[in-house]
Amino acid sequence: MNGGSIVAAVLKSHHVQFIFTVSGGHISPILVESHKAGIRVIDTRMECTAVFAADAVSRLSGTIGVAVTTAGPGVTNTVTAIKNAQMAQSPLVLIGGAAATVLRGRGALQDIDQMELMRPLVKWAKRAQRVREIGPIMEEAFQRAAQGTPGPVFIELPIDLLYDETDVRSMYNIGGGTSLAAKAQKRYLEYHVSKIFQNADSYTPGSPRVPFVPAHDISQLKRAAIALDLAKRPIILIGSQAVADTRNIPNLIQSIERLQVPVYLSGMARGLLGAEHPLQIRHKRREALREADFVMLAGVPADFRLDYGRHIPAKAVYISANRSYEDLHKNRQPSLSLYGDAAQAVIGIARLASVAQNRGEWLQHLQNRDSQRNAEIIQQSSVQAEYVNPLDLCRKIDEMVTPNTILIGDGGDFVATASYIVRPQGPLRWLDPGVYGTLGVGAGFALGAKLTHPEMDTVVLFGDGAFGYSCIEFDTFVRHNLPIIAVIGNDAAWSQIAREQIAMLHDDTAVILARTRYDAVAEGFGAKGIYVERQEDTPLALEQALRYSRNGKACVVNVQIGATDFRKGSISM
Repeated sequence: MNGGSIVAAVLKSHHVQFIFTVSGGHISPILVESHKAGIRVIDTRMECTAVFAADAVSRLSGTIGVAVTTAGPGVTNTVTAIKNAQMAQSPLVLIGGAAATVLRGRGALQDIDQMELMRPLVKWAKRAQRVREIGPIMEEAFQRAAQGTPGPVFIELPIDLLYDETDVRSMYNIGGGTSLAAKAQKRYLEYHVSKIFQNADSYTPGSPRVPFVPAHDISQLKRAAIALDLAKRPIILIGSQAVADTRNIPNLIQSIERLQVPVYLSGMARGLLGAEHPLQIRHKRREALREADFVMLAGVPADFRLDYGRHIPAKAVYISANRSYEDLHKNRQPSLSLYGDAAQAVIGIARLASVAQNRGEWLQHLQNRDSQRNAEIIQQSSVQAEYVNPLDLCRKIDEMVTPNTILIGDGGDFVATASYIVRPQGPLRWLDPGVYGTLGVGAGFALGAKLTHPEMDTVVLFGDGAFGYSCIEFDTFVRHNLPIIAVIGNDAAWSQIAREQIAMLHDDTAVILARTRYDAVAEGFGAKGIYVERQEDTPLALEQALRYSRNGKACVVNVQIGATDFRKGSISM
């Protein structure tokens, strides 16, 4: 019995199939025992990738993703990924190794105050002090990650709690010195080791604890249903939180269709209704909101994406449904607050609303505007550009997407352009970083997605800037036989920044990149590389990438794209 085997036992009891890691001596027993227990250990090339992968597993599987990192720099390398998960409300468990309990604060290898670092970034953080505490702490961590507002949690497991007792005694070098000080030290170390291993074999894995989620007040749901019945121009905005509990998704779709209310989908909710559903409106959201007399935000805060609530008219009935009490009231006080799961709020309102009102004219108005914007995009995509027109590339990618495609967005200008054009064709078929806007999520998200759904085509849309963060992980894809497709929109610049910086400040400092042969780099790792310069070559290149992937090969399609003004003026504050 060692602490690593206890960790593995808890992971098995919580149906964890994969853990993500970069190896380290502080955590080796966890990795070895997990492997023995039949849990697939995926070693990445960077700890942030491991956390992004765990995040994707949580979002797509309905289980909690797990990352394990070594002490010190292993933990600190996760900070951006953990903060991204916190802001995206993704439940995951991060296990960090640590210096031995008796050596904390004495200059041991990679010893820092990890708890102080991680507490502001997670929902809950806990350090185990004895071996017998590992199991209960782990069980509580899984519960806390999922309950209330979902998010990441952190567990610190010191190295001397993870190895066998005999190995720990050897590590402490409890030796024979004859001096009084040596004898006192020996007695203290023997006592300390006996204490941390006391009742070490007393843990028995239990059933996963049920996470608490606040339930909606039925009277509040009735008020919301009445307000919706009276509305002539309602809109519902549905965000990632509404699909966090994957079990709710079928009922959520049925409820939207029963209500017959136009919806805008964002984040993980993209694709919820497929690609062509008549109730889904994709363009001109700001204008639609300003015309609405009823606005419901289901798992969406009134943050910068909604101009801090100013897109919602003062005279409109504004209903907010959210598991986060803070997000429920962020920047704008709702007419009615529904504290609890966003999907359950929509489902509850659909059960109570009469849905007798005919709003066909309002829906047609929004559909017409959507069609007009689509026509504009088609026209803009036909404009000749140096290299490949990025809008045309996005349209070609959209044509290759099927209900069996998971799309991942990692980039600035190119990915934001793609979000207008490329349509996921089912629920949980789109991943992006979320509100934090983090670059570098692509490889980790792709790892988690392909492992969770190996039967699906996993396609990452990269900006060339963002690809720099993920490039090394093609080594990981190849080693673990994960045939992931990367499509890079390569315009040799940080274009989202360059467009505004050059226009406003008349200087291109730090925004120019090179037209690097990322396809050749990928081939160096054992993946397939495809290079595209001409627009007419795009369909064949995408077709080849799919063929490589379905034959078990990871692939990079490096598409040289030209500049457009499609997103001019998109700088955010």
